[in-house]
Amino acid sequence: MEFKRISASDFSLSFCLVLVVAQSAIGDVSYSFPEEMKGGSVIGNLAKDLGLSLSSLSARKARVDTEGNQKRYCDINLNTGELTITERIDREGLCGKKASCVITQELVLESPLELHRISLHVQDINDNAPKFKKDLIKLEIRESAVKGTRYLLDEALDGDIEGNTVQNYVLENNDHFSLSVHTNMVGGKYGELVLEKELDREKQQEVSLILTAVDGGTPPRSGTVTIYVTVLDANDNTPVFSQIVYTVTATDPDWRQNGTVVYSLFRLVIDFHLCTLVTTEIHLVVVDSKPFCALSTR
Repeated sequence: MEFKRISASDFSLSFCLVLVVAQSAIGDVSYSFPEEMKGGSVIGNLAKDLGLSLSSLSARKARVDTEGNQKRYCDINLNTGELTITERIDREGLCGKKASCVITQELVLESPLELHRISLHVQDINDNAPKFKKDLIKLEIRESAVKGTRYLLDEALDGDIEGNTVQNYVLENNDHFSLSVHTNMVGGKYGELVLEKELDREKQQEVSLILTAVDGGTPPRSGTVTIYVTVLDANDNTPVFSQIVYTVTATDPDWRQNGTVVYSLFRLVIDFHLCTLVTTEIHLVVVDSKPFCALSTR
């Protein structure tokens, strides 16, 4: 086995590299600030937090760098040591619905080389209102539906997270329905329409309601949707005659016996399965002295 001799200069160079790597791992800083702050807003003072003199910032060419191809979201003021954001940050566009939104940047100092990791925690603000997928929710409910029947409603969506997302639903006052609000397995809120008073299509064929979704921000934001209920018919009514008593009069101009009119009432058996017309009339037909009961339809 061969051994390579290491010179004193090689050892010194290796030791310096180790020192640089070790130094870059210390002195990390972290800042939290709300999204949508204006570009140029101050979020902290790097010089104070890292114990750096203001004079050393310019002398050592202090600058904020990024990891890889990441965008640069902050900058350092060499005269004050303050860390500022370069532009307005939209948390939803950057991190979506993630519970934590962290941007990593680096402060670079030269002579000697010194690196400090900067963690930017972007906090959510209530900048989004709840919104339903559609402007109109259509339901068809038969008038024979019983009290207590439930109808699932579409859930409202909110780009914000945690307390700033949808927290409740409110249904406008009405005579037939109430609202029951539930929480799903992932914490989202949704509503059910509950029938409290049975519908009567003969009195009201449509019902229009306004549903409001409210988030938990301060101040709260809201979004609305219209619920349009079409009441379907059920065979809940029996036929009713327009009069209780009907008077029938017949005359015959013939002489004596031939002119005598006799009335008789016949029981009619009708097969309603074969009946295609809605309105029926019963006529008493008198032929000479023999009356006949006839059924006509129209």
